Amino acid sequence: MPPTSPSSSVQAARRQLADRLREVRLDAGITKRELAARCEWSEAKSSRIENARTAPSDEDVRAWCRACGAENQAPDLVAVNRQADSMYVQWRRLQRTGLKRLQQSAVPLYERTRHFKVYCSNVVPGFLQTPGYATALLRAIASFRGLHDDVAEAVSARMDRSRILRKSGRTFAIVLEEAVLRYRLGDAGVMAGQLGSLLSAMDLPTVSLGIIPASAERSMWAIESFTVFDDQRVDHEPLSASVKITAPSEVEQYLKAFGSLHQQAVYGAEARALVVKAIESLH
Repeated sequence: MPPTSPSSSVQAARRQLADRLREVRLDAGITKRELAARCEWSEAKSSRIENARTAPSDEDVRAWCRACGAENQAPDLVAVNRQADSMYVQWRRLQRTGLKRLQQSAVPLYERTRHFKVYCSNVVPGFLQTPGYATALLRAIASFRGLHDDVAEAVSARMDRSRILRKSGRTFAIVLEEAVLRYRLGDAGVMAGQLGSLLSAMDLPTVSLGIIPASAERSMWAIESFTVFDDQRVDHEPLSASVKITAPSEVEQYLKAFGSLHQQAVYGAEARALVVKAIESLH
């Protein structure tokens, strides 16, 4: 489970980085004093970094890796260092100016991304949502978090953002758990409209939409929803936070997970049959 506050999350990220730097030093078989000498700083600084009392700069991390003959680990560790202060952001902070602003803040990222990989285990992904479904979801979020009610404006912004589906030069590989088709947000009419829209999305040339049947024998368990942007960044959203992942080795784990989930999904006629079955269950 993620930490419960931004400060505790940052500290946890710093601790993780400090532990990894310590492992690099121990693998090199050198003392903190020797590392300090190679880096041309004090032994006390080595101790403070290794005990997560001092946040290293990117250059400190690179110097540490050079001193230990582990330059190949520097890119991952620098990425961890950079995201330590920003990887975990409370939704209340993100949403303090309203849900509309939050929808609009993602537009630059969406515009520059060419290849999306999306896995959803709980709700229909935002750019496939109908206005009715988006309204039900965002209204629930606003109510739960006690936010200013700008749901109508936020839904409009989300619909504007969703137009990216029809822009050329992009691909959307999407995998849903079958349970997503059954979780009701809004009344039966809203759900029927949303499920019908998924059927239409399957015909879009930019979209590959797969569904993992509830009856499927799993080689990869259901995990939290996530989106991969151009195989370089992963966003996922536990209840209390928004987590951004950029460390190459961690991104690679999500790509591996997506590959496994993709293989477990059904496509085409089989996927359409699952959606139709979910629509029929609404009556």
